[in-house]
Amino acid sequence: MPFPPEVMELREKVRNWGRWGADDEIGTLNLITDDVVKAAATEVRAGKRFSLALPLDANGPQIGYTPGRENPVLEMVAINSPYPPDDLDGFVASDDKVTTSLQAATHWDALSHVSSGGKMYNGVPADAVTAAGTTKLGIEKVTTLVGRGVLLDIARSKSQDALTEAYAITGDDLDAACEFAKVKVQPGDIVLLRTGKITEFLAGDKVAYCGSGCPGPSLQSVQWLRDHDVAALATDNYQFEVYPSEREDAVLPIHILHLVDMGMTQGQNWNLEALAADCADDGRYTVFLSATPEPFTHAVSGLVHPVAVK
Repeated sequence: MPFPPEVMELREKVRNWGRWGADDEIGTLNLITDDVVKAAATEVRAGKRFSLALPLDANGPQIGYTPGRENPVLEMVAINSPYPPDDLDGFVASDDKVTTSLQAATHWDALSHVSSGGKMYNGVPADAVTAAGTTKLGIEKVTTLVGRGVLLDIARSKSQDALTEAYAITGDDLDAACEFAKVKVQPGDIVLLRTGKITEFLAGDKVAYCGSGCPGPSLQSVQWLRDHDVAALATDNYQFEVYPSEREDAVLPIHILHLVDMGMTQGQNWNLEALAADCADDGRYTVFLSATPEPFTHAVSGLVHPVAVK
């Protein structure tokens, strides 16, 4: 089903194809310049560090809601193995391996994750993705994702502990969260959008976390992100965007608008709770963020262990 005219008009307005050249494969991450990173380093004042990742284990958020996505499974392939054989006084080692979906837990989606109308970001044909992976726009192109992170705590800005229903976050909501945090989002910032939805997962209710209504960015937020030249956006939920979708004639439109049209990398399943609590305590909602994905060649997503430093 084609998108309605007003959604197609929005796609044209925010599209960044060609903005950084015909061969560009990282989209809005180009906005994180040397000067942006240099300025971001000044956010480190107390040396406090916060992990924003979920553990990589079989108890992760995947419950089969999205076919093919599986939580990590650890397997030992060597246990206290002597080398040479039987030389237990010499070198003894254990080895392991993991089988997992690259969207299993805390991750970034590469620009090759989504296509629309046979095209991905910058007009790359959708058939660049094959059974062997993607030949364009792979997660390995994201080699150094560091910069200023800005936590926009949507829930606290509304005087709520958490939003757990299908709330559509608008540009006005983002403005209100900025005012609440006393921060101005600048070009090249990495926005961390807290709804509190992940508290359901942390409390052990994976079904509610994955399968019920999801608060997230809406069609009314897209122009705001484009106008502020946000480099990347990460959320603390499973679907990333508001779900069920706002319109029956536009299913998961934010994925398309961000990844395909804007070329903006999306993060999902980020645990922002400890960071948000500290920000609420000291009133400072900006951090230095290190969040480079694992460089799986030709992959359309990448697991990441983001660390925020204040």
